[in-house]
Amino acid sequence: MRQRLGVNLDHVATLRNARGADYPDPIRAAHLAIEAGADGITLHLREDRRHVRDGDIERARGLPVPLNMEMAATEEMVGIAERLRPHASCLVPERREEVTTEGGLDVAGKAGVLGPRIARLRDAGIRVSLFIDPDERQVRAAVALGAPVVELHTGAYAEGKEGELARLIEAARLADGLGLEVHAGHGLSFGNVGPVAAIPQVRELNIGHFLVGEAVFIGLAESIRRMRAIMDSARRRTGG
Repeated sequence: MRQRLGVNLDHVATLRNARGADYPDPIRAAHLAIEAGADGITLHLREDRRHVRDGDIERARGLPVPLNMEMAATEEMVGIAERLRPHASCLVPERREEVTTEGGLDVAGKAGVLGPRIARLRDAGIRVSLFIDPDERQVRAAVALGAPVVELHTGAYAEGKEGELARLIEAARLADGLGLEVHAGHGLSFGNVGPVAAIPQVRELNIGHFLVGEAVFIGLAESIRRMRAIMDSARRRTGG
């Protein structure tokens, strides 16, 4: 099975919001991304609405590929997801003062809060993913809470921290062995995506900021096609 590429288009919305206008339209960008090889679209509806708006999520439900709604595990966001029914919801930590997501969700430490909200999302027919650091304790906590998917935070790896690739490989093996589907993402680029794409257990990569940034120079479609080609090459080399 081909490794999937989910394209996060939050920062098309960031550019739109800079002028308080309706252009560029992230849903138009989503259709272009799909034509270029994206297997899914990710949109992060933040509590402060700094980029994606509620209306973007509503319109994205009509896309011909799965919609992954990134969100904090709050009552407000769970309610919105229950109403809009995206294909998947990826629960992430969120702080208003952060520039971008800074780490994985503390699933083990917040199980009492997360458990009922995960159950509500699953009851609504939404596939729940938990964005976690590549840590055994967090992986096992995700299993205990009944989430079918974990997305491993690759931010520390992307920053070049020693030993992070080995941690990702170990966490992916553990999660897969415990019956979870494994995704990965954050900070991935043309230069560093290969080793992560080559991890056999990683079924999907979610990449956004780099692809939108690279689109300034080579166009969004070409940016996605190049990322797709690097991922596919890495999988072929490992027989994945």
